[in-house]
Amino acid sequence: MDQRALIESIPAKLWIGGKAVDAEGGKTFAVNDPATGKPLTEVADASPADAMKALDAAAAAQKSWAATPARERSEILRAAFEKVTERADDIALLMTLEMGKALAESKAEVKYGAEFFRWFAEEAVRIGGRYTPAPAGNGRILVTKAPVGPVLAITPWNFPLAMGTRKIGPALAAGCTIVVKPARETPLTMLLLAQIFDEVGLPEGVLSVLTTSKSGDVTGPLLEDSRLRKLTFTGSTGVGKSLVQKSTTRLLRTSMELGGNAPFVVFDDANIDDAVDGAMLAKMRNGGEACTAANRLHVHNSVREEFTTKLVAKMSEMKLGPGVDPDTKLGPLINADQLETVQELVDDAVEKGATVALGGTAPGGDGYFYPATVLTDVPAKARILKEEVFGPVAPIVGFDTEQQGIDAANATEYGLASYIYTENLDRALRVADAIDSGMVGVNRGVISDAAAPFGGVKESGFGREGGSEGIEEYLETKYIALK
Repeated sequence: MDQRALIESIPAKLWIGGKAVDAEGGKTFAVNDPATGKPLTEVADASPADAMKALDAAAAAQKSWAATPARERSEILRAAFEKVTERADDIALLMTLEMGKALAESKAEVKYGAEFFRWFAEEAVRIGGRYTPAPAGNGRILVTKAPVGPVLAITPWNFPLAMGTRKIGPALAAGCTIVVKPARETPLTMLLLAQIFDEVGLPEGVLSVLTTSKSGDVTGPLLEDSRLRKLTFTGSTGVGKSLVQKSTTRLLRTSMELGGNAPFVVFDDANIDDAVDGAMLAKMRNGGEACTAANRLHVHNSVREEFTTKLVAKMSEMKLGPGVDPDTKLGPLINADQLETVQELVDDAVEKGATVALGGTAPGGDGYFYPATVLTDVPAKARILKEEVFGPVAPIVGFDTEQQGIDAANATEYGLASYIYTENLDRALRVADAIDSGMVGVNRGVISDAAAPFGGVKESGFGREGGSEGIEEYLETKYIALK
């Protein structure tokens, strides 16, 4: 399908109660192409009243969906997996148009995002419990699982499909209805996904999608409503903290997948070619706009020069351009604000003593483009070592001892992902244990997997998505005492 036909095939409306409906007052907002800075289309701009209609639909459908046999829920998720896979090219193109990433990146995201539907289709029929005698001999202990209830999912712009599927998948598998509020920058992919679920027979009201330019106004009333039983959010730590504070009024169950500042630690015994390849994946996946992106590259001084030279050579091959161009390896950043943030962090590092080994300056012109950039001799006081850059910038810092590498990796309030490269198994396990993060990649630049628990510690949030652990976030545990 060509670009215009694809965009026009998606109703620019809200998805509530199994139908595409206009927002209150017919209000809309523009969705822009990051490669040009110009509008792609207009979509419905939900109001607080629209949000309540979505929750009405979710609450009305909750009892029947929870009572739907697990096998039926599983089969719907499996059908969604098949349909997403079938329409992979359309979904990938749509993501590239609204988010900017290179088309190859979008195709990889479709494969990754769809996998959550397949995985949780399998987990839906494995929700268990236990039945045991009480130790005192005075009865039996019966433990069962039940769906939490209606869920609000707030998703970010950087992975328009996958950040939704890894919330929708376990929620539907567990028997929860769900209202999704996608990022205002990238609402089209989620609207297409709602269409797909309708095509595979998801009952009305089980999934709603609220597109809006006023996130706080729309989600605020939902968080205050007693019918909402869970909030799941992926986004910045600042916004996550605010949402957690709002959730405390009703002690709403929450899952928070927040910011990261991932270290990439290369020890002196590492295979440098492998480490460079891993750094390219960890740093440049999604153009660096990922919470798991390697934000700080700590390289042992004995191999730092070799690593830097080889990384610069690889990074220089990242052709910058519109994501729809098949030759593009690095698309634009999401918007003007993000472009300004990346440039500010690079300029700050340079002003404080860092050296630009590659890139370092936006090319200008239409769109929000920033080149692959490598900074060396980055001082500890540079903001880029403390703040999430969310762009294609690799700051390199040296260290001398194993403990220095560990200390540098842990010198952050975040704790989402980390990466270590070493050929020594004892060191790999020792360092992995010592690093404060929810996920550690050992000689791997990509760690995300639908079959593994994704999540962080410290200010990177709490709760897990994916793996057998992921569905537990959407289940309540009930204890029944039997005489």
